[in-house]
Formats: sequence, C-alpha cells, structure tokens
Amino acid sequence: MSTTKQAHKPPGRLRSSIVARLNFRLFLRLLGIYFSTDLLLTLLFAGGVVVWSERQCGDIAALVEERGVPSAEATLWMAAGDYTVTAGEGEPAGVRLPHWLPWPAATGGGERYLDPGEIHLFSLLAIYSGGTTSYTLQLPNGAEPYAITLDLERPVTLGVFGLRILMICQLVSLLSNLFKNAGTIKKTLRPIQELAAAAAKLNTASGMSPEELSVLADKLDEINATHLDTRISVSGTQKELRELAQAINAMLDRINKAYRSQMRFVSDASHELRTPIAVVQGYANLLDRWGKDDPAIRQEAIDAIRQEADSMKELVEQLLFLARGDNDSMRIEMEDFDLTALAAEVLRETEMIDQTHIFLARWDGAVPVRADAGLIKQALRVLVDNSIKYSPEGGRILLSVRADGGAARMSVQDEGQGIGAESLPHIFDRFFRTDESRARQTGGTGLGLAIAKWIADRHGGWFEVLSREGVGTRITMVLPLRQTGPGQDPG
Repeated sequence: MSTTKQAHKPPGRLRSSIVARLNFRLFLRLLGIYFSTDLLLTLLFAGGVVVWSERQCGDIAALVEERGVPSAEATLWMAAGDYTVTAGEGEPAGVRLPHWLPWPAATGGGERYLDPGEIHLFSLLAIYSGGTTSYTLQLPNGAEPYAITLDLERPVTLGVFGLRILMICQLVSLLSNLFKNAGTIKKTLRPIQELAAAAAKLNTASGMSPEELSVLADKLDEINATHLDTRISVSGTQKELRELAQAINAMLDRINKAYRSQMRFVSDASHELRTPIAVVQGYANLLDRWGKDDPAIRQEAIDAIRQEADSMKELVEQLLFLARGDNDSMRIEMEDFDLTALAAEVLRETEMIDQTHIFLARWDGAVPVRADAGLIKQALRVLVDNSIKYSPEGGRILLSVRADGGAARMSVQDEGQGIGAESLPHIFDRFFRTDESRARQTGGTGLGLAIAKWIADRHGGWFEVLSREGVGTRITMVLPLRQTGPGQDPG
C-alpha cells in the first residue's frame, strides 16, 4: 500500500499577494478620503474668502458712492493698505467669476476677478505660494467706472499654511496605516487560513479522527463576528480565498452527498427488511389460528418462513458487506492466481446446484491476475446468479475468460430478458431493480451488482455491459492483468 505525503504550509503564514492587495486597496481608500477632505476644505476656504471679499467690496463701494471716486494720488496712498480703488476701465488680472452666482444686489452689476497668484502643488508635502493674491470688483458707476482691488495675501497665506500642516499629518497617517494595516489583515485572516488548511486536509484525507474533526469544528467556530468585525468582499481575483471557497464547497458537497446516500441506504434497507418481516408475521399468525392441527398449512408456513429468513439473512450479509466497504474496514488480501481456474471452479459449483440451465465455458488458457481471490469469486457468483434468476429454464449461460492486451476480461452472458436502455445506467445502483415484481419472485435484493462494482473498483477494474431486451445480457468484469517476467509460471 502506497502512501502520499503532502506538504502543508504553516497555518499562521499567509500568502503575501492577498495581504498586499488588501493593504493597497485600504491605502487607496484612505488616500481618496484625505484627498476629498482636502478638496472640500479648499473649496470651503475659497468660498469663504470670496464671501468676505464681497462684503469688503460692498462697504468700500458704499463709501465711494458717498465720497466719489478717489484721485490717482489717493489711490497710491491706499496701496499701502489692504485695498485700492482705481478709476477707469481695464482688464484686471485673474480669473473672471461667473455672473450667475448669487451676488449682493448693491454690487450685482459689476465684474469680479480672482487672481490666485502662483500656487504649485508638488510631492503632497508642501505648498509654495508666490505673487499677489487679489480680488477685484469692477463697477460701471454710470460715466465714472472704477475697480476695487483687495489684497488677500494674508488670509491666503494663513489658509495655505493650515492646509500644509493638514497634508503633512495626513501623509504621516497614510504611512503609519500602510504598515499597521498589513499586520491587522494578517491577524484578521489567520482563522480563514487555518480553516483553508483544515478543509484542504479534509479533501485529501480518506478519513479524519475525532480529534481532527474537533480541531476543524474549532476553526469553523472562530470564523464569526468576534474575529471579523466587518464582512470582507472578495472579488474574483482573490485567488487564495477563491481556493478556500472551493475547498469548503467541495467538502460540503461531499458531506451532503454522503448524508443523502446514507439516508437513502437506511430507508431502502428498512423497506427491504419490512417485506420479509411482514411475511413471517403473516405466516406466524396463520399458524396460530389454523395451522396447529392442519399439517398442510403448517408445512406451508414453515417453508415460507424458512425462505423469508434466508432472504433476510442474505440481505443482512450484503448490507454488512457494503457498510464495511463504505467504512473502509473491508480487508483485501492480494494474491497471485489464475482467473481461468477460479471461473472454472465457480462453473463446477454452479452446475452442481442448478440443473435447469445449460452452462458453457470458453477459456483461452491461463489468465494471471493479482487480486483478492475470495472477493473476485464473490463478484463472479453475483453475475452468474443474476443470469440464472433472469434466464428461462433451458437457457444457455456462457462464462468466458481471456487476456486482452494488459487487461483480464471475465464475462457472463445469458439469454434472459435483457435490460432496457433507460435502466442500463442504474443497474449498479444500490437496491435498483429493472422489474420489481419479478425481483420479488426471484428473491433479488438489488445489492448484488452494487457489491460487484465495489469489488471491481477496489481492484482498479470496471464493468462493461451489453444488453438487448428479449435477447440477453453480457456483463464483463475487466481487471488489470498481472505482468509475468520471462521464465515465470503465469499460473
């Protein structure tokens, strides 16, 4: 018996690709939040500056309306302050603000220009501002147009300084979260990694001990809200979690399939046992009422009870065989023997038991195989018994064994009723019968071919079935042929 070793990665280690991918996505999300916050604060600051400038210009415009447009000398004198009033028309520097904004009624007919100066954004670390930032309101004032220009260098400098401090803090936060998130992701996903290892082990192992199942249950219990505060949305590119999902789904599919098969097996077995038990109870009641003094009724009941008891014994033995096979507790003893000699032995035993059919043999010499002789003989008896049950009296049954390439082929062919095309794919299913009423008459349980298939599977073989209704059926069991060296006895 060969064993396969499979290396497992330590459960505490995660592949770096998913950690880096999730970390990068968190970084981009946080960067987007910071960028949106900075943009919103910048727009709010710019709007506040415009509102403040508009109020200042409104106060100055009221003063000009009261005192008139100042002269050129007064304009030069005002340049030393925070604003200037210039007579005449011209094209101020800056960006022209749209008319549709809700401007005050007092200055609504003017043109507005915002000159941001020279502002450069680079490396997300510092903001350099040069030149003069100004706000200009140009009013027609009838025949004496003038322009009010506010110097915004001081408030803009303070705003830029605050934005610079905010961006530096955000940069520090981004860098710290970049390293902190990696550890958090690893810690959060560690239960999933351990569950993936446990599921993969369950997929490859033929069976698990109660201790291993307890460990797997603990891993499943760890995947809850106490370890995952929020649900993680895994896209189609998440290779590791996709493999985990496939492993868990495969495990659940096998568990569900095994559970359904077990429930169906129990249900079918109960149904099969119910019929002979009912027959035995019926004849027991018959004996109790009328058979005590009637020898004919007494003998009929005894024969029926004995027949049903034999049927129950056969059914229970077949059920135990399949149960041991499902639990992998069936012991298989491999040995070298001649398949032709085994088939000839089964043929001689069958001819002594059944004289109602004609048995024929076709041998091509010794066919060496390495298998469990007892199990192979049991499978061949199943095929022969089926041919006897479903063939009419006087029908011919042919047993043949031959070597074909690297395979040994053992066939049983009859002249029975045949198998319909719709039933052919299911003949190896447990408790399947092509004709329920006929099966009750012949005593079939519907487990013989399922047992034969289990035996063939455990020896690396398979079955080939050729059948035609009204003509007959040929079932061939194919087994690996034992290779013999030069000078060795094939038998």
